[in-house]
Parts: sequence; structure tokens; C-alpha cells
Amino acid sequence: MTHEELIQRFSDTPVRQGRAVFSMLFILTNRLQTLFDSRIPDVTLKQFMLLSILHQAGTPQTLTELGVLLGCSRQNVKKLADVLQRKGFVAVIPHPRDPRAVALETTERTDRFFGEDFRKYQEELQALFSVYTADELATLFRLLSRMFEGIDCLAAQGRGETAKGESEV
Repeated sequence: MTHEELIQRFSDTPVRQGRAVFSMLFILTNRLQTLFDSRIPDVTLKQFMLLSILHQAGTPQTLTELGVLLGCSRQNVKKLADVLQRKGFVAVIPHPRDPRAVALETTERTDRFFGEDFRKYQEELQALFSVYTADELATLFRLLSRMFEGIDCLAAQGRGETAKGESEV
């Protein structure tokens, strides 16, 4: 079965389209990770995403804060951070506002990476999104941004909360 056949098979109803979107997100994530792991020098895509968020933040971030932003556990961030620390991309420090907490900060190597190697990554991203018109890209951005709402709703259900965050009794 090809991707086109899979898309066609699930395009007939909104319920089936929702299932297909879920499957496509998983497949696309795997394909993007495989592609970019082979293209980004020195780091995996997951390591790059951690570096990118930390670089954009501009201030040290706790492992928990980074986990929330990346959508993963503190332990997963710790594993990524350990590798990045060994490679010289991050430093582990006491958090400036809470010395009991561990935080990550970027290093000079991270600055060099984003100043030099990042250009190639930006070119790759431009190629990835070159198939979209500006309006299509704006729509995709808006729809994927809304998916956070759906994920938050699903997470609230798992915690026994209503959509507004109140517990059901």
C-alpha cells in the first residue's frame, strides 16, 4: 500500500480522516526524524529540538520546563541533555531562580552551531515547506497550533477533568 492509497482509503468521513491524520502525524514524525538525523551535523533531531528551544528561550531552563515544551518527560530531557553536555552543547547549572532545581544553558559551541551549521538546516526546512503557498502554510500552522488544544483536552480527560480543567465528581 502506498501513502496515496492510504490517504484515499481514509478520506471519506470526518472520523476516518481524524484517524488518518493521527496516523499521518506519526508516520511524518518518523520520516522527518530519519531524514534530519542524517542531515544535521553532530546532533539528532531530538537533540536539535532541545537545543533550539533552549537557544530560543535565551535563559537557562529547568529539565521540567523543557519537558513541557518538548512534550516529553523530564527524564527524557535529562537523557538528551547528558549527551549534549558530553558533546559540549549545554552546561548543567543550578537554576538562577531556584538553586534546588537543575537547569540547562547553552554554550559557545551551541552559539557556533546556530551561527554556522544552522544555515544548512534552514535550507532544508525551506525545501520541506516549498510545496506550500503562503496561505496553505498559514492554514497548516493555525491547524497544527489548534492541535495543542485537542491534546490538552485529551490529557484533561486522562486526569478525570472536564475540558475547562474542573474535576468531575
